[in-house]
Amino acid sequence: MKNAHALDQDHFRDELSNVDKKGKRLWIYPKKPKGNYYNYRTWFAWFLMVLMFAGPFLKLNGRPLLLLNVLERKFIIFGMVFWPQDLNLFALLMLSFILFIVLFTVLFGRVWCGWACPQTIFMEMLFRKIEYFIDGDSGQQRKLATQEWNTEKIAKRAVKHTLFWILSFVIANTFLGYVIGIDELKLLVHDGPLAHVGKFAALAIFTTVFYFVFSSLRELVCIFICPYGRLQGLMLDKNSMVVAYDFVRGEPRGKLKKSEDLAPIGDCIDCKLCVNVCPTGIDIRNGTQLECINCTACIDACDEVMVKIEKPKGLVRFASLNNINEGTKLKLNLRNGAYGLVLLALLSVFIYLLATRKQVETTLLRTPGMLFQKQADGKISNLYSIEFVNKTFEELPIELKLIEPVKGEIRMVEGNNVVVHKESVAKVSFFLLFEPSAIEKINTPIKIQVLSNGKLIEEMKSKFNGPVYKGGIK
Repeated sequence: MKNAHALDQDHFRDELSNVDKKGKRLWIYPKKPKGNYYNYRTWFAWFLMVLMFAGPFLKLNGRPLLLLNVLERKFIIFGMVFWPQDLNLFALLMLSFILFIVLFTVLFGRVWCGWACPQTIFMEMLFRKIEYFIDGDSGQQRKLATQEWNTEKIAKRAVKHTLFWILSFVIANTFLGYVIGIDELKLLVHDGPLAHVGKFAALAIFTTVFYFVFSSLRELVCIFICPYGRLQGLMLDKNSMVVAYDFVRGEPRGKLKKSEDLAPIGDCIDCKLCVNVCPTGIDIRNGTQLECINCTACIDACDEVMVKIEKPKGLVRFASLNNINEGTKLKLNLRNGAYGLVLLALLSVFIYLLATRKQVETTLLRTPGMLFQKQADGKISNLYSIEFVNKTFEELPIELKLIEPVKGEIRMVEGNNVVVHKESVAKVSFFLLFEPSAIEKINTPIKIQVLSNGKLIEEMKSKFNGPVYKGGIK
């Protein structure tokens, strides 16, 4: 007959820890964690949260350190500006980041989820702490959930959800600051919501979504919504370091007996504390599961028990399957090396393109659908338009100079002083004029230099259309 552990091993992958047999959601009340890993996570989470909440206020040379303005398709990452024309650079940067996450997961499992993901940090280090403070630990929360609605329950629920909403509002403002910039966000506060209806609506939507996620969805985000948890199974192998239960040392499990002759062979006493502290409700002893976010709460709980029963720590620890089975240490293999080489190649290409990209991009076009024109002074002209994309944070005065053929004239349609404002796009039109005697071809190749403050920005080529006949120019 199979023991309970064997039955768990057979059936745990066929059901979810937070859903009963009828498909109804089971609310998870994790026990308040404590221990060395939890302390490390707390300090690291506060460090990340300080960076995140301070991020919109941080500037480099008067510019946001990080701006993800999707609406205007403008992104600033550590002072580097990416415009729609830099889509290839931005795509390479995102591919490099994704590949880094993949490589990190192959080596160290889902550590990102438990230690650096905003969902986990906010849930465990802010909202869950508020819940522990108001409702108490897991047992008290269960009791409060099942008791009738009295003054105590109404007051606790009102205070908790009010704090949840305020915190969601603060987080929404922070994220909006990354999208529109802190200066625009200050205008929203100063002018009031009626002056910026669209932005205020976005703020209200963000707040509602965050409140719903942290008050109701919770672990469902990690289990069902986030695609990274699903992809984890494709990335891990037997050498990946994950939060793992040492079944070689722990099995067979059983209750601790006073008599040494009746004591279980394994070190696991089946106290289920590792299950009670899990924020997704899984049993880590069943092996690696997609619900596991590597938060290490089970490691702290198990280590505390091992100390009490005078057994070595590490029954649940960071380890790979090969490390548990064979005692082998983390080692690189061909797949890991391939990921590393591809990541290095992507970063190299990104750095090269970034170093060689133009700060001002220009596009020269002869006005379509128009042939040459004959001016009052007898000269032949073509109308051109030129577009400037200024990626710098300075205003640039622009000068156009015809270098080939030299006998020609550039005449601006609207004034001779062309200035392209910082972080903007400008489009101007001009006539290119030639004496009839200078035109030798129907389409004469031309070269125009774009200069700013005497410095060459770009040299462009185009064609000049002129009235050439076999016997000469008419």
